[in-house]
Amino acid sequence: MKKPTEYVQLFRSLGNEWKWLLRYASRYRLQIALYVVIGIVSTAMGLGSSVATKYLIDSVVSHNDDTILRNALLAVGLSLSQIIVGAVISRIVAVVGTKISSEIRSSIYEHITYSKWENIRKFHSGDLLNRIEGDVASVSNSIITYIPGIFTKGAQFVGCLAVVLYYDPTMAIFAFLSAPFLVISSKITMKMIRKYNKESREMNGRILSFYSESIQNLQTIKAFDITKRYVDQMKTNLQLHRKIKLDHDRFTIAMSLCMSVIGLVVAYSCYGWGVYRLWQGAISYGTMTLFLQISGQLTGSFSSLVSLVPGAISIATAAGRIMEITDLPLEEHRDSKKAEKMEKSANENGVTIVCDNLKYTYPDGDEPVVGNATFRAEPGETIAFVGPSGEGKTTLLRLILGLVEPDSGTLSVETKDGMKLGISESTRRFCSYVPQGNAVFSGTVADNLRIVRPEAADDEIIAALRVADAWSFVEELPLGINTVISEKGVNFSEGQVQRISIARAILRDAPIIVMDEATSALDAETEARVVANMMNAYPNRTRIITTHRPAMLRYCTRVYSIEKNGRLVEISEE
Repeated sequence: MKKPTEYVQLFRSLGNEWKWLLRYASRYRLQIALYVVIGIVSTAMGLGSSVATKYLIDSVVSHNDDTILRNALLAVGLSLSQIIVGAVISRIVAVVGTKISSEIRSSIYEHITYSKWENIRKFHSGDLLNRIEGDVASVSNSIITYIPGIFTKGAQFVGCLAVVLYYDPTMAIFAFLSAPFLVISSKITMKMIRKYNKESREMNGRILSFYSESIQNLQTIKAFDITKRYVDQMKTNLQLHRKIKLDHDRFTIAMSLCMSVIGLVVAYSCYGWGVYRLWQGAISYGTMTLFLQISGQLTGSFSSLVSLVPGAISIATAAGRIMEITDLPLEEHRDSKKAEKMEKSANENGVTIVCDNLKYTYPDGDEPVVGNATFRAEPGETIAFVGPSGEGKTTLLRLILGLVEPDSGTLSVETKDGMKLGISESTRRFCSYVPQGNAVFSGTVADNLRIVRPEAADDEIIAALRVADAWSFVEELPLGINTVISEKGVNFSEGQVQRISIARAILRDAPIIVMDEATSALDAETEARVVANMMNAYPNRTRIITTHRPAMLRYCTRVYSIEKNGRLVEISEE
């Protein structure tokens, strides 16, 4: 019972993946229909050219001068027309194919960025890149070539079969000698190709992830003198990928060899039958030539139809990997209109954060990271969360930023005029954020700040840099705010990168400022200036910070310790 169940599951998975693909392809039905029509016309021209060639040969053999020129022109005209149509098809594939590929890649990227953070975080960035590039390429190619190919190859098969049956039905029997083997082998082929495709794509994702992660952390790898270990690991990954490819290739060659032998038997059977019929005088030389052409096309078109099965499996595998992303729940932004109404009051008078009995456990965790947390943060106050690493400080900030949703309890923002809204993705407009670690992007200093306010003038950028105590070193740079920041900010110190991140949050000018270990790379004197500047420049902002530095606590209105069970305990002043 194991094998039948296994195949049932395989067919069910393939069916679901193809249903998704066809629903997606339906938006391109006009392009697909155009491709199909032109493809069928091209097939008809090819068959017409073969038939015209038959009559041309018969005219030559019978010395019928009246029809030689006409048949010759017809055969050449149809052949040339088929070449032109083929060029048109190639252009359609290029134009429409690139359009579809770009749209799907854009759609998948949009889905990744709008997916709920706690779901998308499970995927490695390298794996996501592999899905956006490799899997999307397979899916987009299937929409513009594979799906129309089913119709065009089917039309070629039907047309060839009709011609053979019209002139000699017995020839069709010889042409179909390979059919039983093709049908039987397709079952084995489906399972094996599914296996190889999945293994290959997963391994390729692992390699891309390894590339991405190791290159981003190259400085650390060199500093620990473990470069050789990483090079060896990459070689091992590539060898595993090569083994999967070679196993797939060996299987493909074996199947192709069998198919070629069977195809050769079929071709010579058709050839022998045609010679026999010609020797009997039952057919003409032109018909014999037609048989040789059409029988090959008939066998080839049937093989092409059967060969669509491996392609269908490969495409379905790619579609399934994309479905894993598109099936992720999206952020709803359900309260966006109410948040817009609150925005003016929030920006003018600040907002209060109210947290009551908040509890949160990660989907893959067993114990609450935040448990029964309660606090209140008013405009002008600075609230600090302290505690050992990994005990929930950053998670609490994620809850405030609406990146994750609490299991129970309430977390909301309130304005001075009495408007209240539960924190979600819609309330992020009220927040400026300074993340833990390096969070600058490739581009200029100005580009990094304008990420949060594209319309900001140079003077506003400089003002934000002054508050963050960053202008003192930025103005000394060769190009000032137009100086390029390398990937991960490697041409700046950690302290400089941190101050640029703080300046970006300041430029956002939101009523809530969330800072996750935001001054950890600053010396005490610089830290004091930055915090004092922020309090003086924005006195009605609500500031939420996490820190391990005792010196930061003297700027705080209240300090909460996060205990091991996720509870918040207010620390009294000594």
